[in-house]
Amino acid sequence: MRTITPGMNDSSATNLRALTLSAVLLLLSTLAVPPGLAQDTSPPAAEPTVRLAPLAEPSNAQSVAPGINSNFLDPNLDVQEWVERFEVESREVYHAREEVLKRLDLQAGERVADIGAGTGFYALLMADEVGQQGWVFAVEISPRFAEHLAGQFAQRSVGQATTVLCDAKSVRLPPASIDKAFICDVYHHFEYPHETMGSLFKAMRPGGRLFVIDFERIPGVSREWTLSHVRAGKETFIEEIEGVGFELVREHEIADFEENYFLEFRKGA
Repeated sequence: MRTITPGMNDSSATNLRALTLSAVLLLLSTLAVPPGLAQDTSPPAAEPTVRLAPLAEPSNAQSVAPGINSNFLDPNLDVQEWVERFEVESREVYHAREEVLKRLDLQAGERVADIGAGTGFYALLMADEVGQQGWVFAVEISPRFAEHLAGQFAQRSVGQATTVLCDAKSVRLPPASIDKAFICDVYHHFEYPHETMGSLFKAMRPGGRLFVIDFERIPGVSREWTLSHVRAGKETFIEEIEGVGFELVREHEIADFEENYFLEFRKGA
């Protein structure tokens, strides 16, 4: 069985065989291709093949947070440990998930990207909202999380979702392929924010919406973990996102948020 991640070329397919997480490939091979994107009609290969989008173009950009994703890139990452850390009511973005989902205002048939989908609880909720005519791209830099996401979609028979393995500089989505994007407690993990957000801007259709949740970083107010882990405050992140072409629409107020803020941006027509 062949699996296609949209917008990806043949020349990079062979590179995937170098990956050691063969389970990722087997699980990804169960996923469908979003309606409207080209299907591969060539004969089945002898082993699963995943087509990857081209890597981000080389640049002289320097990482703004070197090593911040090292834990997630570890091939021995214990996914269950992160499920127990992420999917608990004491975590604001999990506790308020239903209210956050309402603010996304997802419509049946829309295509949405969950950037840094992690353990997948938002991606699964999104899949229900967009329905069988819509699509969810669960974008992850962690091969272990990608494996977990593919397994979750398969176990729950979620046919309108694709797991996309991204890199540090690109979300690896086709141009003009999504209506909305969601980045939840992940933006501060972008080592190359200009490149990553530039790739997301290209992937979004005109008029599309971008939703960003991250931690308030206020010296003297925020807890020590936030001050040491999150590289910059809200205003800096807004400037970076606007710098690639998005425009800030509003800041949403979530009653249960004490440490997080919730921003909505728009891509102009």
